[in-house]
Amino acid sequence: MYESLSPGFRTYLEGLTATHDGEPTYRQRNRLRGIDDAGKTFPKASHPVVRTHPETGRKGVFVNSNFTTHIDGVPEAESEGILRLLYERFASPEFQERFKWEPHSIAFWDNRAVQHLAVWDYYPEVRSGYRVTISGDKPYL
Repeated sequence: MYESLSPGFRTYLEGLTATHDGEPTYRQRNRLRGIDDAGKTFPKASHPVVRTHPETGRKGVFVNSNFTTHIDGVPEAESEGILRLLYERFASPEFQERFKWEPHSIAFWDNRAVQHLAVWDYYPEVRSGYRVTISGDKPYL
């Protein structure tokens, strides 16, 4: 997706960082599940908007609508506009892959290079599985 952006916009994004905060997402999930998380803290982190994949060397955009709250150091309206543009670009079919689950399916993806969104379209069936994660590198420019 990064390569589809204009050269000027890519240059602009490369100097920015964004705050990632799971608190709004996790508090909502906990509330819906009846979990009392009063007094619990959720850490925030600031990461480069554009990061370099440590294995491939390719640049990618590192923001997502579930956790990225704002672009650091820019006015709120500008931050919202930048994020909206990026999220709309992510939503474009040319940057999506759909996986159709079948018995014994296995799906792998690299969270350093893609965004994952589970579509809950299998009701009344039940989907179960295991998630395996690896320790990763701190995002870098």
